[in-house]
Amino acid sequence: MTGQPVLLYDGDCGFCTSSVRFAERRIGLRARPLPWQRADLAALGVTWERADHEVLWIERGRVYGGAQAIARLLIAAGAPWSLAGFLLRTPPLRWAAHWGYRLVSANRHRLPGGTPACSLPANLR
Repeated sequence: MTGQPVLLYDGDCGFCTSSVRFAERRIGLRARPLPWQRADLAALGVTWERADHEVLWIERGRVYGGAQAIARLLIAAGAPWSLAGFLLRTPPLRWAAHWGYRLVSANRHRLPGGTPACSLPANLR
């Protein structure tokens, strides 16, 4: 694995794929985007259950998931995005971001670009 962070996302989900493309165009994604379905998860230190459950930011052997993965993405993008990323790491915004991420994740099949393939299995919601 290179020194560049990896953004692992659900490549079967239209909403997730659209979100990654947005980050590439508008935020300045400074990571290698990789659908988890095409990744060597063991080499990245990730289980398929976790990869199927949330977006992951993998950097220097550390794995950040969900809202904290988004926070890391924003911090890596630099100003002005990094301020939002640092705020998402600080309680109580960290807790609100976690709740918001889970709400979006559980309903991503209903959001723009979402399809039935975007639905999380009931045991992962």
